[in-house]
Order: sequence, then C-alpha cells, then structure tokens
Amino acid sequence: MSRSGSWHRLGLAELHRRGTELELMHRAMGFATLSLVTLAPLLILVAAADPLGHGGFALWLVDGMALTGRSADALAHVFGPTRAVISTTSALSVALLALFGMSFASSVQNGYERIWKTAAAPWHRIWRHALWLIMLMGYLYAQVQTRNVLEGPPRILLSVGVGVLFFWWGPHFLLNHQVPWRYLLPGALATMAGLVGLRGFSYLVFTPLLVTNAISYGPVGTVLVVESWLVGVGFVVYGGALVGRLVCEWLGHLDEPPDETAPEPTDRGQGPSAMRS
Repeated sequence: MSRSGSWHRLGLAELHRRGTELELMHRAMGFATLSLVTLAPLLILVAAADPLGHGGFALWLVDGMALTGRSADALAHVFGPTRAVISTTSALSVALLALFGMSFASSVQNGYERIWKTAAAPWHRIWRHALWLIMLMGYLYAQVQTRNVLEGPPRILLSVGVGVLFFWWGPHFLLNHQVPWRYLLPGALATMAGLVGLRGFSYLVFTPLLVTNAISYGPVGTVLVVESWLVGVGFVVYGGALVGRLVCEWLGHLDEPPDETAPEPTDRGQGPSAMRS
C-alpha cells in the first residue's frame, strides 16, 4: 500500500468504518453498564474496609470527572461508602459481584479480540479475567491514593505514566500474548490521551450538569450523569485501541485486516494472521 493510500485509510472515514464494524457505541454502553454494576460496588466495598480513608468509587469519579464543590458533594452523597457495607455484605452478594466482574473482563477482552483479529481465548483461561479485574481495582485505588501524596504536575505525570502502563499491559495479557508489546503501545498512548481529553470535557460539561440533575431528579439524575461519563470512558478505551491498530497499519507493522466475508481459518490456536513477525 502506498503512503498516500495509508493516509487515506487512516483518515476519519476509515476510523468511522472500523468503529461501525466494531459496534463501538454499543460496546461503550455495555462497558458503562457493567462498570456501574461491578466497579461501583467493588470499590465501595474496598473503601469501606480501607483503614486509610473512605473514598472508593465516589472519590475516583470525583477525580476522573474533575469535579469540585457542589457537584463533588452530590456524587459523594450517592456513591459514598459506609462502615455498614461490610456487615451487610452477604456471600451471595460477593458471588454476584464476582459473576458481573468476570462478565465485565470478558466483554473488554472480546472487544480487544475484535480489534486485533485474534483467536478467542479458551474458557479455562478465565483466571486471566480475575487477575485483570484485580489489577484494574489496584490501578483505580492507587489513582485515588495519590491525591493524598502528590499534587500538580508530578501527580499528573505519575497518573498518566501508570495509566499508559496499565492500558499497555491489559490488552497484551487479555489477548494471551498474541499481540507483540510494540504493537500495543500506540493504543495505550491513544487511550490515555483520550482519557485526559474526556476529563477536560467532564470539567466543562458534566460538572454543572451533575448539580442541575441532582437538584431536578435527585440521586437518579446523578446516576444518569455518571453512566453517561462511563459511556465516554468505554468509547475511549475501545477507540484508543482501535486507533493504535490503525497507527500500526500506517507504520507497516500490520497488513490490512482480512475480509470479514471470507471464511475464518480453521486453526484457532494461532495468533492474528495479519501480524508480521
């Protein structure tokens, strides 16, 4: 493919076509729904048991959405943890959280598989979903805790650096090492750039909207704003990985993806056929 042809395929029209094939918005909405029923209870539970402080999901949302003042108070009122969470959590609740957590990790893995055209992981590697979810919880918890240690440019650099490492490691791990590290770095960088942009958008749009909805609709309005923001996060996570693949194609590391109408290869144990060694 010529360089001019590469630029043409890496244009907005090509990105839109790939996003449509991936059902990007549909996946982002699924990401938001599973995040709300999985990450919110898990982080609230962790925060309730944390002897260092009580922020959890609420504090992570406040930080991620760049909320301040009344908007932060409205969100903390809905998602803030209490000590009663520990005593009222049953074994059935923990089992349901684990089930939703595995579904969430599996959904993210499936999105990466569609983007990179890799073979589906066998069912007995579900342990990867559990480990990825634990690492995600650790990443979010660490992001919250740095508020008490660093501020300003040092914290921004640390948060961005750790985020790039997580979104670089995550696809490589969930895809069972089928995609080389060097191919995944552009996607990790694009994902973090998108999350930084989403944070700025949240500060301008969601901060006043959260206060208005909290006054007009109560807790339901707050949850709707949070769900909308999580849709944006899912869009960035999958969209960043998709941009990373397109960058690899432009650099000549990957061939164009195979025709979706062509028969699939029978050997599902191999990595993506489009990747060059």
